This record gives sequence, structure tokens and C-alpha cells, in this order.
Amino acid sequence: MKDQLIAAIEQALEQLQIPQPAKGIVIERTRDAAHGDLASNIALVSAKAAGKNPRELAATLVEKLEGAAGITKMEIAGPGFINFFLSSDAATQVIKDALSQGQAFGQNQSANGQRVQIEYVSANPTGPLHVGHGRGAAYGASLANVLAANGWDVHREYYVNDAGRQMNILAASVWLRYLEACGEAITFPVNGYRGEYIKDYAAELKSEHAERLSKPAAEVMADLPADFNEADESGDKEAHIDALIERAQSLLGKEDYEVVFAKGLNGILGDIRQDLAEFGVEYDEWFSERSLTDNGDVNKAIEVLKGNQHIYEKEGALWFKSEALGDEKDRCVVRDNGVGTYFASDIAYHQNKCERGFDRIVDIWGADHHGYIARVKAAMQALGQPVEKLDVRLVQFAVLYRGKEKVQMSTRSGQFVTLRELREEVGNDAARFFYVLRSSDQHLDFDLELAKSQSNDNPVYYIQYAHARVCQIFANKMTEQGYQHNADNGLAQLSLLTEPQEAAVIDRLAAYPDIVAAAGRNCAPHSIAHYLRDLAADFHSWYNAHAFVIEETDLRDARLCLALAVKQTIANGLALLGVNAPERM
Repeated sequence: MKDQLIAAIEQALEQLQIPQPAKGIVIERTRDAAHGDLASNIALVSAKAAGKNPRELAATLVEKLEGAAGITKMEIAGPGFINFFLSSDAATQVIKDALSQGQAFGQNQSANGQRVQIEYVSANPTGPLHVGHGRGAAYGASLANVLAANGWDVHREYYVNDAGRQMNILAASVWLRYLEACGEAITFPVNGYRGEYIKDYAAELKSEHAERLSKPAAEVMADLPADFNEADESGDKEAHIDALIERAQSLLGKEDYEVVFAKGLNGILGDIRQDLAEFGVEYDEWFSERSLTDNGDVNKAIEVLKGNQHIYEKEGALWFKSEALGDEKDRCVVRDNGVGTYFASDIAYHQNKCERGFDRIVDIWGADHHGYIARVKAAMQALGQPVEKLDVRLVQFAVLYRGKEKVQMSTRSGQFVTLRELREEVGNDAARFFYVLRSSDQHLDFDLELAKSQSNDNPVYYIQYAHARVCQIFANKMTEQGYQHNADNGLAQLSLLTEPQEAAVIDRLAAYPDIVAAAGRNCAPHSIAHYLRDLAADFHSWYNAHAFVIEETDLRDARLCLALAVKQTIANGLALLGVNAPERM
């Protein structure tokens, strides 16, 4: 109906020789039914071009729109808004749309197949995913679905940080635990990774290579800088772990060090892949950071920056002039030892994204990466790439509560609640839904007890129950009464749906396509979660107030068509959020 009304307004503007507004004609649903079903500000935004005051133009447009299909009445409100009252047939058209379009109901092609690359989670493969990563996974996967529903050609990507110091610390940690398994007396470093999973990979290493990779503890630990001593706060934990990495590389040699390195990387990355897949989060590509160095992309990006006069040398290191482009300070891209920084890889990665021809790039980062936005945008500008392509979305921390106790998480110490543990406790559906219940840029307190409860206070249970209720009407009540649903007859009798609760449900259904479109524009899947909760509330109120399986055939068929439209809409919305729509509960 909105599309028909927009077309009618376009025609009226053309007849009046008034140019269409640059941002298009906006039609919105009214918040109060007393003010009609739809409203437009077209007279307000076009008054200047028309040379009339808004109310005068609104009156002229109303005259031109008189007799438009599906409109029973128009009113001018406030400074020049036009309110539209829909006919019964026009209002109930959404039921027909939902049933005829099925899984496609609510979707649109506004992006017209433009290509978008969306990168999310991208946690360092140094340990299992924790509940904080889970929020980024749920948000990213849901946003990818929402963008696809708005006509984007979506490429889902995980950036594997398989290079750099943290990965070397992981490799050193696995090797040291391996040495312990071989009977060597090793003092494990403060800055090593301490989780039990490290011991598991070390045990696999020993099973596969026996003691071939073992070295005497005295040789490994000889003349290393002192580790941090908590008692007197002496020592240097950073220097100690870096020296251990160099010792491991030296004693093992390139090939055997790569064996140890690969054991930690592949083991953890395999666990991450499985964890996300079980969570319903799939990717089109797992992009290796190491590949950027191996194929020369990092060097190529730095050469481009040099050619554009954005690199200078200082004390043997290469620096990017990012401060001149909006960053708070310049950034090192190649250290004085000739090794590229993580930021150098990041520059090359974004250059690579642009070269792959994406129309839009969406990066989803943790809130602690806020400072990276300016430097990455500066790098894109310096590379000569369109900065407007980049859209960075930050995900705030998710805080897990057990009762009133907040659970602390630390991958280095190994003391954390994993995403897998959370999923096992509350289930995938509750986890996916609760993670996106608030805007990604807001802090999230995850209530475990609420997520597990089977009550109306649990929003995901409440929504799924509405879907299951409709299913059970057909599986049980209709069968028990010996009735058959005639959908064609029901669609022909929609004018019988005159109860206030029915009008509320119909009005809510009609808003669904707008909700999906707005969620896509604003990168806000949480708005779909809130919509589904409201739709479920409207449905439950209607269900509790009126019987569906009644003797009056025409009204029964019409009500069941509306119930099926609710079922389809709930299923579609939950699918965008990666949540199941069960038929029984």
C-alpha cells in the first residue's frame, strides 16, 4: 500500500510541476490510529520548491490524491502533515502479502544487489571464544542476514589473526607445556597462556612427535631475563616471554617451530570454527593475516603510502603520517627490526577489501577498538581509497551474571566462561536472541536465569510460544473439532476481522517490512527483536480474548489466515536473528 501511495504522490507532484525531494517521498505508519494509518511530510519538504506554505500545498495534494485506491479519508494535521486512512481491504492486504510471499515477506531490494563485505568476531586464535565474542558473533551474523533481506549481496568474513606476537606467545606456551609433559621442570611464564586447552594441545604434540621436539629445561631457560616477581614486583614479563619465543625458535629451528606453531593455531582455530558453526554462525571466507605478508600485500600497501608521501623514517622504523589525516598520533608500520606491525597488516587488509570490489565494507569491532577507527580511515584515505565505503560498528561488552555475581573473563589466565558453556546452559536460541536484544553500542547485562526461564518474562520464549500456539491450533484443535481450513475463503472474508485485538495485530504485521528496512539502514537488528516481542504480545492478547476454532466458517477461516500471517512473520523475523521457530513447546 505504501508503494502505491508513493506512486500516487509522485504523479501528483509531476502534475503540479514540483520536483521530488532529494531523499524521496517518506510514508510512515502513524503511532495513533485516531490519526489514520499512514502519514507523510511531503508538503513540508516540498513547500519551498512549490512556492507555497506547507498547509496550502497539503490541501492541493489532498485534492490531487482524491480517489486514490485504498484510501478512504485524508486529513491535514499540524504544520502540514497529511494523514491517510486506509480501507478495510487495503489494511488487510498485509495478510495476503505475508501468506503469498512466505519467507520473502518483509524483504526488499533497496540495495539492488550491491556487494557488502561484513567482517565480525575475528577473535585472535589464542583460546576458545568467550561470552564477549559471542555478542559480536550474534550481532554480526544477524546484521548480515538483515542486510541480505534489504537486497545486499553479502560476503561474510572472519579475519584470522594468525601472525604476530600473540601467536608466538601461544606457540611458546604450547611448547613449554609439551616440555613439561616430557618431564622437564619448567617455570611457566607469567605472560604465557595458561588455559587447560594449552595442555591438551601439548599432549597431542607429544603423542604425535614423542620427545623429538624436547630440549633440556636448563638449555631452554638459561640466561633469560627475569620474569615478573609478584612478591617484590621485580623482573620484566614482556622481555621474559619475548626471550622465550626467540629461544624456542632458535632451539627448534624453522621447520619444527612451525610444527609447534601450527599445533596451537590449527587446534584453536578448528575449535572456533566448530563453536561458531554450532552457534549458527557461518562464513563465506576465513581470511588469513599471514597471507598478506606471504603474498606481498603488506609491502605493496606500504609502497603505495610511500609513493603518496605518507611514510617517513625515524630511528630505523617506518611511520605512517596518520595524525595529519585525523588520527591522534602517527603510527608505526615497520619496526626498527624490519618486522611489520599489526597495523601494517590492517592497512593491507583494507586495501585488499577495496581491491576485491566491494561497494561497502562493514567492520564489527569490540568497543575497546574505538581508537582504531580514525587510523584505519586515515590509512584508506592515504591509499587513495573511498573512506565512505567503510562502516565501523562497535560492540560493547557483554557482562554475564550468575545471580548477583559478575563473572570475570581473561583468556591469558584461562579463567573465563566460554561461548560453548553459555550455549550449553541457556541454549542457542536464547543466547542468539539475548545478545541482540539491545543496541550493539550499549552495554549488555546477560541474565542467565531469565534466559533459561519458560515464562512470559523471557522474550524469546514468549515469541516462540506465539509461533508454537498457531502451529498447535492446526495440529490439535482443528483436528479435534474435525474442521478444515479454507485459506481462499479466509482471505475473501478478511473484512470480518473487526475486533480491536485483530486490528492491532493487522497493524503490527503491516509495520514489519518497515522494521526490516529500518534495521538495514541503521544496522540495528535489535529493532527486529523488539518488534517480534510486540507482535507476540498483540497475538497473545488476541488469542486470549477470542476463540479461533469456532463454528462460524467464514470468521474461523479469516482468523486462521491472520494467525498464519503472524506465524510466518515471527518465523521470518526469528530467522534473521538466527533463532528457531519451534512448532511445539
